[in-house]
Amino acid sequence: MESLISGKASSFTKTVGVVAALAVLLSGCKAQSDEAMTMPPPPEVDVAEVLVEPVTLWESFTGRIASPETVEMRPRVSGYIHQVAFEEGEPVSAGDLLFQIDPRPYQARKQAALAELALANSQLTLATGEADRARKLMDGRAISREEYDQRHAALMSARAGVQAAEAALESAELDLKYTQVTAPINGRAGRAVVTQGNLANADQTLLTTVVSVDPVHVYFEVNEKSAIRSQTLFAEDSFRGVRVSLGDGSDREYMGRLDFVDNQLNPGTGTLQYRAVLENPDGDIRPGQFAHVEMPVAELNHALLISRKAVMADQDRRFVYVVDQHNRVVPRHVKTGRQIEDLLVINEGLESGERVIVNGVQKVFGAGMEVKPQLVAMRAPARNAGAVAIAQELSR
Repeated sequence: MESLISGKASSFTKTVGVVAALAVLLSGCKAQSDEAMTMPPPPEVDVAEVLVEPVTLWESFTGRIASPETVEMRPRVSGYIHQVAFEEGEPVSAGDLLFQIDPRPYQARKQAALAELALANSQLTLATGEADRARKLMDGRAISREEYDQRHAALMSARAGVQAAEAALESAELDLKYTQVTAPINGRAGRAVVTQGNLANADQTLLTTVVSVDPVHVYFEVNEKSAIRSQTLFAEDSFRGVRVSLGDGSDREYMGRLDFVDNQLNPGTGTLQYRAVLENPDGDIRPGQFAHVEMPVAELNHALLISRKAVMADQDRRFVYVVDQHNRVVPRHVKTGRQIEDLLVINEGLESGERVIVNGVQKVFGAGMEVKPQLVAMRAPARNAGAVAIAQELSR
C-alpha cells in the first residue's frame, strides 16, 4: 500500500515539473514576443557624401603696418623757430612749409656774400685790364718778362676770387633757403617736437616726423613649413594676393599684394619675413597698427571635405560616423586639416563618396547600430562652392 502511494506521488511530482517547465517556456516566448513588439525603429539621421573639390589653403599670420617712407625732419641750419606752419597729425604734400627758422641772420650773410662777389668782380676787371696792357707792352718789349708774369698771375687770382665769392653766395642762398623746412614727401605729419621761439641746431634737433600713408606696407613672419609650401604658389602671379584685417575689431577687410620675400630665414625664430602692399587712399590705416594677414600656402586639387558638425573628439583623436551600404554605423578615426567656412579638410580616414552622419549623432549609441539615413547636402545652400580656406588648423 505504501509503495502504491509512493509511486503516485512521484508521478504527480513529475507532472507538476513538466507543467512548470511548460509555463516557464511559454512565459519566455511571450516575453520575447513582447520585446520584439516593443523594439523601436532605427533612428533617422542626416547623412551627406564626402565632397571632393579643389581648394586653396590659406593661413593666418600676425603682422604690423609700416610706412614705406619715414622721414625725421631735422633742420639743415641752426636758428630759432620763427613759425610752425602745419597742423599736427594732418596730411601734408611734398614741398609744404612745416617750420620757418628766423631768416634774418642768413639774409644778412647773403647780402655780405653779394658784396664780396661785387668786390671780386671789380678786382677781376682791374686785373684783366692790367694783364691786357702788360701783353701789349710785352709785345713791344716795354716791360720785363717778370712784370708781365706778375700781372698775369694777378688776373688768375682775381678770377679765382670771383669763383670763391660766387660759391660763398650760393652757400648763403642755400642756408637762407634751408630756413624754410619743407615736407620732402607726401604723407602725414606728426607732432611738432620743437615749437615757436625755441632754438633748433643744424642736423641735430628733431622737429617732427613725416610718414607716407598711401600705400602702406604690412610686414609679417611666416614659419618655415608654410614658407616652403607657398614657394610654388608665388611663382604664379595670381597667388600673390593676401587679405588683411586690422586688430581694431572691425569687420573691414583689405586686399593686398605680396611684393617682397626675404632672402633668408631668421635663425633665432625659424621664420621668413614677407611684405605686402596695401592701397590706403583715405589714410584710414595708420603705420604701427597690428594686422591679421591671410596668405595662400598650398593648393589642393582633390581635397576631401566634410561638415564640421560631423567631426567629434575622442581625447586627442577625432572621428566621424560612417554609414555603410547596410545602413549600419561604423566609427572612423580621421585626421583633419584646415577649416573652409563650415567644412573641414580631411587628410586621412575617408574616401570620396562615403556617407557620414552630419546631424543626429546623439542618436548613435555604438558601432554596428542600424540607422535610417536621410541624404542631405554636405554644404549649406548659401555657401559658395569655391570658398577659400581660412588659416585655422585643428589639432591633429
